[in-house]
Amino acid sequence: MGTFIQQVFNGLTVGGIYALIALGYTMVYGVMRLINFAHGDLCILGAFIGLTFLTSLGGAGHPGAALLILAFVAAIVVVAVAGVVLELAAYRPLRKADRLAAVVSALGASLLIENGIMLIWSPQVSVFPSGLLPTTTYHIAGASISFVQVMIIIVSFLLMAALYLFVNHTRFGTAIRAAAIDQDAARLMGINVNRVIASVFVIGPALGAVGGLFIGVYYREVYFTMGWTYGLYAFIAAILGGIGNIPGAMLGGILLGLFNAFAAGYISSSWQDAITFALLIGILLVRPSGLLGERVAEKV
Repeated sequence: MGTFIQQVFNGLTVGGIYALIALGYTMVYGVMRLINFAHGDLCILGAFIGLTFLTSLGGAGHPGAALLILAFVAAIVVVAVAGVVLELAAYRPLRKADRLAAVVSALGASLLIENGIMLIWSPQVSVFPSGLLPTTTYHIAGASISFVQVMIIIVSFLLMAALYLFVNHTRFGTAIRAAAIDQDAARLMGINVNRVIASVFVIGPALGAVGGLFIGVYYREVYFTMGWTYGLYAFIAAILGGIGNIPGAMLGGILLGLFNAFAAGYISSSWQDAITFALLIGILLVRPSGLLGERVAEKV
């Protein structure tokens, strides 16, 4: 029983991170029908920005909770600005172009950010300072749950709930949903579609920056290619839940984290990726549109 509860909490921790990053993919796709392959690198950029903030102002000792909060704020602001610049420079000029051009532009932006991180912070693994958060450990039915895990789970779920309420219960959220359904009709209704798209490139990367910093705080190390790895997992999570569907991205991230945790805990960590992806393939064979995705007829 203790092993099961342990893997549940491990899965929820990692799944919360996947879900936060997956929301960026699904929001951009929902509005623009574009896969932003640079999104994972933006998330890890947030981790490096936060790390730089912590080490420059707090040193390698005990920076404290207040400084950690400021690091999160700094990472969110910088990555949100980078997301808007990315949309203006790499995607907006190609809105009327073939989709392949946008995909190539996204891959180019991903490589640009990844290599920029390498040049600025070096290709070596960067280590987060110790003592960022309390080292308290909670024992539940034989499982050991750290304070960091509890924080990540709670904050992730709060952010996901806040985004859901914003999109579904505010006027601007209604504009986002309208633009996702039909941009031309949204324009006729007086909605500023460019503003909606810009907001998507603010909200998605901002949530991703939180996810990136969570990775650093949880694993205590980051490296410049990490964005591709976590971006891939988050992209798979978005597809699993139903790409373009916000609750689907949340569900897909949580399920993917749980799949990974149970595969590592009960079978082998060496096989966890193979087992997880085999299970995902099986689910998508039964439900190609994702667990919460809807089957939509193609327009001819």
